[in-house]
Amino acid sequence: MLQQRLSSLRVAVEGTWLEDRISTLYEELEERGIRLRPHTWISNEWFSPADVPGIAVPFYLTHPRLMKLEKKMMLYVEGGTWSECMAILRHEAGHAIQHGYQLQRRRRWQQLFGRSSKHYPRYYRPNPASRQYVQHLRLWYAQSHPDEDFAETFAVWLRPRSNWRTRYAGWPALKKLEYVDELMEEIAGKRPLVTTRERVDPLHELSQTLGDHYKKKQAFYAFSPPKTYDRDLSRLFSADPRHRRGQPASAFIRRHRAHIRQLVARWTGENQLTLDVVLDDMISRCRELNLRAVGSDRKLLTDFTVLLTAKTMHALFGPSRRKWIAL
Repeated sequence: MLQQRLSSLRVAVEGTWLEDRISTLYEELEERGIRLRPHTWISNEWFSPADVPGIAVPFYLTHPRLMKLEKKMMLYVEGGTWSECMAILRHEAGHAIQHGYQLQRRRRWQQLFGRSSKHYPRYYRPNPASRQYVQHLRLWYAQSHPDEDFAETFAVWLRPRSNWRTRYAGWPALKKLEYVDELMEEIAGKRPLVTTRERVDPLHELSQTLGDHYKKKQAFYAFSPPKTYDRDLSRLFSADPRHRRGQPASAFIRRHRAHIRQLVARWTGENQLTLDVVLDDMISRCRELNLRAVGSDRKLLTDFTVLLTAKTMHALFGPSRRKWIAL
């Protein structure tokens, strides 16, 4: 399959589980009186192009075999569950409505969210403790750009039973939510200013092979792991000759790596592919140090998960933290 070109994939939204999710999005918009229905098409990733009130959906969500390939290559399927797919669709709908009604031209919009014309960063550094922004998608995505701030705020506002007034009571972000509430009431029932049905980078025009697509996508998460594990690994595992017949620490990590990786990714927001690179490095160091897993597997699993979480948070937000790609 990796030799196939994206353009050769004969897939569509119609007749798939995505069709039901998009119908649910339309129902949510209708309940709020919003006339715009973002058109959708298949591309290589999630996005809503500037000045186009529509949503591009990634090809891998259209077929179980493609989702399986995505999981194999990226260790994670973004939007692969009902709840996450809806979360992303609401976010992208925020972009589409901004584009359709040209909301970024309003002075109050600019005062609350910033200027849409601001340079779109390749990287951003979020502050997890900030209450200036809502929290919707992972990695505090609202902090990456004014447009993303609005899309995230809209998604929180749109989600049924989100109880946003209570959830964000006392937060400065509440002013943004209240503004979105007022703004959506104002445009309710109105025809959007931009009505183009343009489809940017539709799948049938993408000549890249699946192999090249994943090679480029994996490169986004590539980095050189810091060589600071030895001391911590030696404290957690044993190099005492008395335990030379015990279970190798490298084997212990390999056996539990999928569970650990998923757990740490869930609570830190770190990409599983990046965590897998770190785990590979830790396994290698355990082997070179001839470390053994001594004691209760349950305690070792808990302690190792805490260790990896601590290292991940240090990498994200420590003094020498690496920058994050704004996807």
